[in-house]
Amino acid sequence: MKTLRLLTLLALAGGLAVGAYWSSHGRWSAHAEATPAAAQADRTPLYYRDPSGAPLWSASPKQDDRGRDYLPVYEDGQAPATAPKPPQATSSRKILYYRNPMGLPDTSPVPKKDPMGMNYVPVYEGDEADDGTVKLSPGKIQRTGVKSEPVERRTIRVTVKAPGTIQLDERRVSVIAMRAESFVQKVADVTTGTRVKAGQPLMEIYSSAVASAAAEYLATITSKTVGGVEMYGRGSRQRLVNLDVPEQVIAEMEKTRRAPVTIHWSAPRDGIVLERNAIEGMRANPGDVLFRIADTSVVWALVDIAERDLGHIAVGQSVAVRARSFAGRIFSGKIAIVYPQVNRDTRTVRVRIELANPDAALLPDMYVDAEIDTADAAPVLAIQDSAVLDTGTRQAVLVDKGKGRFEPREVKLGRRGGGYIEVRDGLADGEAVVTSATFLIDAESNLKAALKGFAEGAPQASDAGHAAGERK
Repeated sequence: MKTLRLLTLLALAGGLAVGAYWSSHGRWSAHAEATPAAAQADRTPLYYRDPSGAPLWSASPKQDDRGRDYLPVYEDGQAPATAPKPPQATSSRKILYYRNPMGLPDTSPVPKKDPMGMNYVPVYEGDEADDGTVKLSPGKIQRTGVKSEPVERRTIRVTVKAPGTIQLDERRVSVIAMRAESFVQKVADVTTGTRVKAGQPLMEIYSSAVASAAAEYLATITSKTVGGVEMYGRGSRQRLVNLDVPEQVIAEMEKTRRAPVTIHWSAPRDGIVLERNAIEGMRANPGDVLFRIADTSVVWALVDIAERDLGHIAVGQSVAVRARSFAGRIFSGKIAIVYPQVNRDTRTVRVRIELANPDAALLPDMYVDAEIDTADAAPVLAIQDSAVLDTGTRQAVLVDKGKGRFEPREVKLGRRGGGYIEVRDGLADGEAVVTSATFLIDAESNLKAALKGFAEGAPQASDAGHAAGERK
């Protein structure tokens, strides 16, 4: 009986799989004795938890992104009786160093644990790529949301926006002024702002100079001697023209053979009366402006373009103009001229846009907003603007090489617009570039470079062991 108890204690203490007992017949008999580990293995785990202690669970056995097995948790809440062993090298590759499992810039030449009890992760020779690429695990790519997009040819649409004002077309403004001393006999019912038609009467003028020239012309064309010779009346008729007598008045004199006492002055063009200075009975000296009429069927929009956008502007480009007084309405026009001068105070260049204004909705000095579409018809290589890592002096992108490898590459960029940037050098058509989480990959590459620097400066494991022996 004492022998049986001794064997049982040895089996429990050493985890033996075979127990022994003494039979009633005095013979030894072997049988399978369950050890604690075996008994635990016979139980069914409730779930499996993350080996690093993170709040991650699984209903079936699995491994984390570092290749470690999830730990089973049983009904009594106990983990496996044996603690997980530190990861060992399972291949013949040489371990360069051990890095912090949380990604901190801390390395060790020998296996160790961090303050949370997590094992440092071995970095094998060959894991650090020497071709300048950054390598990420599939799990990290999925967690960070890395997305790639191929480089394609697109039409870059760059819209230049600028404020401006409406101004009259200088070529469509007429002024009525006397060329000789005159008196205003009568003024038509026309006021400032009245819309007039070409040929519409404006006023009646008496001028002694005009009357004298008219009488001389009639005497010439009615003379029995020289009346039939055109060349003799040419000089006197030209005198009337020089006094700005309307052509229809001269034609009426030639028809009726009578010289009018007063001259009916009419509107020279369709338009709006901008200024009326004529008053009945007033005396008008040579050069005095009596009426000013402007045709507003075509107006100018003078906008100020920022100096940085001047390279995208050219004569003939289409422009969409929106007036703040008419929400939702767009007036279409084209750039007629780019003024050859930069405003030194605002660093802007004035651009003139011609706009059709048939209903006279656009008024002089009205504020407008212009949108100039500078799109080039020829498509160019373009990438999303989120794919560019801009340091201020250099621009780079991350080229997706596949299998979790990303290559930083410097590029030369061009125009920007519509969320895309033109690539002038550095990429080929069809290459995939990272468009999302670029800064996270950039941070990962910087971290790996720092870890590699730490590893190169850290002592080797053999050196560390030798130093420890000397200290002993």
